[in-house]
Amino acid sequence: MFTPLPTSAAWVHREARTGFEVTYFRDGDRGVLVEGCATGVEDGATWAIDYRLRLDGSWHTRSAQITGRYPDGRRTLTVHCDGLGRWQVDGESTPELDGCLDIDLEASAFTNALPVHRLGLSVGDSADAPAAYVRTGDLTVTRLPQHYRRIVDDTDTGPRYDYSAPDSDYRATLNYDESGLIVDYPGLATRAS
Repeated sequence: MFTPLPTSAAWVHREARTGFEVTYFRDGDRGVLVEGCATGVEDGATWAIDYRLRLDGSWHTRSAQITGRYPDGRRTLTVHCDGLGRWQVDGESTPELDGCLDIDLEASAFTNALPVHRLGLSVGDSADAPAAYVRTGDLTVTRLPQHYRRIVDDTDTGPRYDYSAPDSDYRATLNYDESGLIVDYPGLATRAS
């Protein structure tokens, strides 16, 4: 459905925060390794989030190591998933995340590519895709209900999805490129490279 990933991608964060994100991809026999960093200024607070995500061959999140840097110090988080929707956060079982197959980093525009790749929706199809949501400010992990519906592709930009996150009352049409990376995330980010 998608072309191979580039070796790297970058986004400019805008409106909700000011910042930048750079992500590097390595395809392997067992899936995809994603390493990235997002920096931002949001509501007067500064932060930098480094992340390393391991995805299996079906784009299920298998693990994440996340480090947040803040004016008052550094925080780290380690997350593991069995690929079937059972999670551990810093070694502790987290049943409230049962059924989530993706990780979604509040600091990252990239992580909205995970359910799009994993689901492989055809035009007109839709699916719920709850995610293990990592908040930027304190690296807490909560369940985030999400819904994706594939709509007619834009001939100029590529695949498009109607997206909603009902708990945050956010709805938008997300535009992706031919490799399944987000190009335009209204109110949050646009692709820089």
